[in-house]
Amino acid sequence: MRPNFISYCLLIALLAAGSICSRAQSSPQNVIQISGVVMTADSLRAVPNVTIQVKNKNRGVESEYTGVFSIVCYKGDTLEFSCIGFRPKEFIVRKDLQGDYFSLIQLMVQDTFYLPETIIRPLPRGDAFDYAFLNWRIPNDQYEIARRNTDAYVLRALAYTLPKDGHEAQSAYLQQQARDAVYYGQNRPMNIFNPLAWGEFFEAWKRGDFRRKSNPYANGY
Repeated sequence: MRPNFISYCLLIALLAAGSICSRAQSSPQNVIQISGVVMTADSLRAVPNVTIQVKNKNRGVESEYTGVFSIVCYKGDTLEFSCIGFRPKEFIVRKDLQGDYFSLIQLMVQDTFYLPETIIRPLPRGDAFDYAFLNWRIPNDQYEIARRNTDAYVLRALAYTLPKDGHEAQSAYLQQQARDAVYYGQNRPMNIFNPLAWGEFFEAWKRGDFRRKSNPYANGY
């Protein structure tokens, strides 16, 4: 009877200790907010879409386009950083951290992953291929979008159609002022004194550009 009583007392003591530890961990003093940025280790470039998850718990966040993230956890938890193309990293939140906020810069190292073999098979029927070729609309990837946006013809058309921005307007105004300053206090030169203009005039005279064209209906009326 005595051994059963001792076992019962030990069980109660263990449950009480576990309850005390659980209360101590879940107390507001142990809650901390981790904010930081995820960057590459070689070039310090921001890494977007990194999954930051509390280890062994169903809680986590994802870094923004600039690599910034913020997550709330308990002191003593372990944060897992994972992203496609990078090696996973872990950060242990120390229990002796002071305060409710902590800033972190997590560096990620790029890694090479070997994907399994992919077998591409044709469509089962010819008419299915014809329908897919005519009706499927495959969206453009980022490389194709960037190539179209930087096309020379597109940039030339935008340069002719879009209005001038502040820098271009200021440059045109300064150029106009510089041309006005050259002939300040005097009349601008006229093309009547330009020998090149006279040369073009004589060439046009020789070609007969100034001849009066005959009217085909002049004799009939």
